[in-house]
Amino acid sequence: MSQLKDKVIVITGAAGGIGNSAAQLMASRGAKLVLADVVLEPAQGLAAELAAAGVQAIAVELDLAFEESCKNLIDTAISHFGRIDVLCNNAADLRMEMAIADTDVERMETWVWDRTFQVNTRGPFLTCHYALPHMVKQGGGSIVNTTSNLMLQGQVIQAAYSSSKSAVLQMTRAIAASHGRRGVRANTVSPGLTMTNAARAHMPRELVDIVTSETLTPFMADPIDIAYLMAFLASDESRNITGQNLVSDGGTSSHVPGFAHFRPFFQGE
Repeated sequence: MSQLKDKVIVITGAAGGIGNSAAQLMASRGAKLVLADVVLEPAQGLAAELAAAGVQAIAVELDLAFEESCKNLIDTAISHFGRIDVLCNNAADLRMEMAIADTDVERMETWVWDRTFQVNTRGPFLTCHYALPHMVKQGGGSIVNTTSNLMLQGQVIQAAYSSSKSAVLQMTRAIAASHGRRGVRANTVSPGLTMTNAARAHMPRELVDIVTSETLTPFMADPIDIAYLMAFLASDESRNITGQNLVSDGGTSSHVPGFAHFRPFFQGE
């Protein structure tokens, strides 16, 4: 309980998936929460659920494509709680139509690239931009940005998504460098394929099987696996960690391509 006791934590994309799991885990450890999402009603439902359990939590509508919305999120958090100890930039545009349109650089339409960077990169920049002065004034804070293991290698699809997450990593390193001596830590978490409700409902089974075959652990990650890592980076237990990217993908990005094809030869399958 004491690990995050009374820390004010802003989580974007809090209504579902990893953000939802992170919110519930951090609440169980004593945090006060600002739950932001582009769809307000589920965030309000989560805030009410947590409030019924004695947690201080509010919901805020957030559209990362608009600067005023990002500024309003930070202003609301400060107005309600008086400080921001942790900013978790977890939201991204993960709609199925975006995933389908995000192909390779040659075939991709320019609006896909622009929209991806507007939400996935510019949005976290804006929330950091407006949160940092408050963190500096109060003596410090922790920024946890969600990226992706897709940014660690080249891929035949999702060129925009992976590139946008690479930019977030570099921005995070820049914040760690510029604000470390002012008490602000900044790190990223890179999940692999995580079996959220949306992934289970919409991701083609063939694609899940491909990723599963290249995963070194005997299971695929659930949202709580990523939430544990985010909670660690939010806590003072990670006070000596900044400017780092922590990968949680079951080892998918740690080995040479073709693991699934070689495995039968050395494991007797």
